[in-house]
Amino acid sequence: MPLTRRHFLQAGLLAGAAPWVRLRATPNAASAVPALIDPRTLRAFVDPLPRPLVQRPERLVRVDGVSVPHYRIEQRQVHAKLHRDLPPARLWVYGHGSPGPTLDVRAGQGMTVEWVNALPSTHFLPVDHTLMGSNKGQPDVRTVTHLHGGRTPPDSDGWPTDTRVPGQSQTYRYPLDQEATTLWYHDHAMGVARLNHYAGMMGLCLVRDAHEDALHLPHGEHELPLVLCDRLITAQGQLHYPVSDDPKSPWVPEVFGNAVLVNGALLPYLDVEPRRYRLRVVNGANGRFFRLRLSDGRPLIQIGSDQGLLHAPVEVDQLVLAPAERADLIVDFAPLAGKQVRLTNDGDARGILQFRVADSGRRDDSRVPSVLRDVPRLTATRAVRERNLALNEYEQPSGLPMKMLLNGKYWHDKVTETPHLGDVEIWNLINMTDDSHPIHLHMVRFQILERRRFDSFAYRSRGELRYTGTPQAPAPNERGWKDVAQAHGGMVTRIIVPFDGYAGRYVWHCHILEHAANEMMRPFEVLPKA
Repeated sequence: MPLTRRHFLQAGLLAGAAPWVRLRATPNAASAVPALIDPRTLRAFVDPLPRPLVQRPERLVRVDGVSVPHYRIEQRQVHAKLHRDLPPARLWVYGHGSPGPTLDVRAGQGMTVEWVNALPSTHFLPVDHTLMGSNKGQPDVRTVTHLHGGRTPPDSDGWPTDTRVPGQSQTYRYPLDQEATTLWYHDHAMGVARLNHYAGMMGLCLVRDAHEDALHLPHGEHELPLVLCDRLITAQGQLHYPVSDDPKSPWVPEVFGNAVLVNGALLPYLDVEPRRYRLRVVNGANGRFFRLRLSDGRPLIQIGSDQGLLHAPVEVDQLVLAPAERADLIVDFAPLAGKQVRLTNDGDARGILQFRVADSGRRDDSRVPSVLRDVPRLTATRAVRERNLALNEYEQPSGLPMKMLLNGKYWHDKVTETPHLGDVEIWNLINMTDDSHPIHLHMVRFQILERRRFDSFAYRSRGELRYTGTPQAPAPNERGWKDVAQAHGGMVTRIIVPFDGYAGRYVWHCHILEHAANEMMRPFEVLPKA
């Protein structure tokens, strides 16, 4: 897999280094940055790793004649320490912390969730009123929750303008008609999702089924949710979100922090037993790609990706995880009794999480089968339609922020992607830029067919898709079901998408949240069966 400039700059988190933010038309924006902490000055591994609480349902409700669990989760402002030696930071969260409470649910059982906006009426991060959906007259504080990866009806998917203001709530229905997997929920309000997310609004949803139960993978206290995100933290322990030099248009194209939080903590540790653990990893960053390793060089065993289990375990020396991607990992600490090992991200030799291995005397009865689940590979012959969809960046006249578009279209342009329910389509993601974009489709799951170099001049000038390189098959750990694809710069990433589930309006977008906020998001509509 080619690593682009973005991978090295996003994954290469040098402790204490200034974050790389490509400001383009606003080169002097960094002048307004307040004093930031240098993570090297903080004592490492003095705080225990927080574990998100598991949310309990309030009651059972009847949906289509069936009783399903109902949850109520408030979005609120809290103050929480990110590190022992820092003052409490102001955060916006689901429940009582970031990440919010975990929803631990059964496939096919379904649930309803009332998402309650109990936030303050004024935003504490810089709102840009020139972005789509954020024009003046819109309330600055508005939210709508998207269950990322959920096979969800359109009226409960979190349409970006279906927002609620403080004092309001909305109840969404989630049938959960899908295989066991790691989902996550986060804010999706048009224009301000990047800010709400940066403020801390995210949480996990673990979907389980009988097939996964029968595998006897590590579970209970030996299953660890790990939500990773990077942040800029001031000397006062507060979140800092950078802005451009134009106070009327403070948006910046990317935001990278100089400190990595794991479950909302900076440089935490965890006491573990010398046995197998299952790590449910989510990249919850606004824009950073993480490249993860274990400090002693032992491999990570990946058993699942965005949409559930792989066919078989895959051994990886390092794991590159784009924003919104998930990885289901097994780490066997059995050979490390009495020792310590760190989870590292490139450029930070200390690591981002320390595991302390101590023997409890308990027997490890978990297993990692050689075959995990049947994952039939889709072939191009299944597709009834193939679409060419360009990823574009446009420089604008001096003083105006750049535009990032999907297939040259703005959000409010006519819907052009209209598959019928039950259709299988190939989407050729033609990346005309130098950078890698994590592309997410709502409601559906897909498979990556291949990546291939192409002649960008021929496509830009004549609309001719002319390949210049041989097809590159997806890596073994990318051959399961996905809902985010890393579309690398200068390449065509071909995905094959069965449009199963529900008819209605959904969205597809780049999951670098600053990109999605500035037009790199488009609707698609699944039409009823022909």
